[in-house]
Amino acid sequence: MIRLFKHYIPHAVILLGLLDFGLLFLAGELAWQVRAGQIGMDAGPFADRWLALAGSAAVVWLAMISVGVYGPYALRSLRFAGARLLVAISLGIIALAFIDFIIASNAFWRSTLLYAMGFAILVLVVDRLVLNSFLGSSAFRRRVMVLGAGDRAERLRKLADKPEAGFVIVSYIAMSEPERVVDEAIAREAIHDLGRFVENLGVSEVVLALQERRNALPLKDLLRIKTKGCHVNDFSSFLERETGKVDLDTVNPSWLIFSDGFSSGRMFSSAVKRVFDITASFILLLLTFPIIALFAVLVKLDSKGPAFFKQERVGLYGQTFYLHKLRSMRTDAEKDGSKWAEENDPRVTRMGRFIRKVRIDELPQTWAVLKGQMSFVGPRPEVPNFVESLEEEIPFYGERHMVKPGITGWAQINYPYGASTEDSRKKLEFDLYYAKNYTPFLDFVVLLQTVRVILWPEGAR
Repeated sequence: MIRLFKHYIPHAVILLGLLDFGLLFLAGELAWQVRAGQIGMDAGPFADRWLALAGSAAVVWLAMISVGVYGPYALRSLRFAGARLLVAISLGIIALAFIDFIIASNAFWRSTLLYAMGFAILVLVVDRLVLNSFLGSSAFRRRVMVLGAGDRAERLRKLADKPEAGFVIVSYIAMSEPERVVDEAIAREAIHDLGRFVENLGVSEVVLALQERRNALPLKDLLRIKTKGCHVNDFSSFLERETGKVDLDTVNPSWLIFSDGFSSGRMFSSAVKRVFDITASFILLLLTFPIIALFAVLVKLDSKGPAFFKQERVGLYGQTFYLHKLRSMRTDAEKDGSKWAEENDPRVTRMGRFIRKVRIDELPQTWAVLKGQMSFVGPRPEVPNFVESLEEEIPFYGERHMVKPGITGWAQINYPYGASTEDSRKKLEFDLYYAKNYTPFLDFVVLLQTVRVILWPEGAR
């Protein structure tokens, strides 16, 4: 994997993304040449149009990222990838047409757009046909050796068996655990020179997966492996990198304290984040005010009660604030107190079901972003009584309040709607990853991926 601004991206995704960008650029140039030949005009020097071609390719490429073209399923399923590519191209056409309207470009450039998108679909589909099986092979997977043969080693085995895994386990080494779960593990005593063993297997990383590390760390072995040029990682850090979340089952306070993350140099990033929040929320409120007003009227006509719903939520450093949304439930929905929404919740109105699916009910939250109580990206703000009970039941739950809550977030795009304590625990693992590794780049990734969640709202209730 490549670490980009604290966030890990698989090599396969990086290479495929660069190849796709190049193919989109090539499709634009091919469309230009074909269209020029059709009307019998000189295509002109390439230097005059390369910037426009790169810009158009970037717009479509960002649309591809936003709809999940580089997600694990798209990298393994040609059918899934094809569907996402068509949606991305459609979004790209809409975005490019809007840009063309704003800058009023020449008619010739406008007439090549359809050709460029047609060529783009062709080259990208052919690209997937050729590379799909190759991306799923072991060529891009790191060779990992696991020190340990207990429950943690078994968890790594299950993780490696997933199609989207970026690593393959080439050997398990039993380190005198009282209970061996991985039967094929090789006893440490059977290996004379562990450093030579690592070299012979072509191992690029060793993961320490011991159940009990106290007085059991094989320091001599780890030093030998490290001096052989092989990367050594502990279990919690490895899981964080591979899954994009902090594993609450194995993490402890000392790991959070000494591991990379929660850096103090966030003043500039926070300033950039706030400037973006103010600018984007102001523009979004202006653009969506007619939509909010229209659906406010429809909510009033659909059921009795106010158009907007106000509820107290917990924000930065545990401070509370009031959140406003378009009302999607009956007015007596919380007569017995706050509770999580259920699947096919009977409290949801007819209009409420629709606006929850397409996330229109979330638009008024932009006012809280403009006031500085929320951000566009961050953990989901919860009601105070939920927070009190969850802090008692789930370790480190209070750490999610060290960053501002958000309309969307790393947990929201990676985990469906949470409606239980266990769901809150799973989402907390993603929230802690975000709080620990926050950068503007991660915010940008979340905002792009939110488009996918809106278009395919599997988790909405």
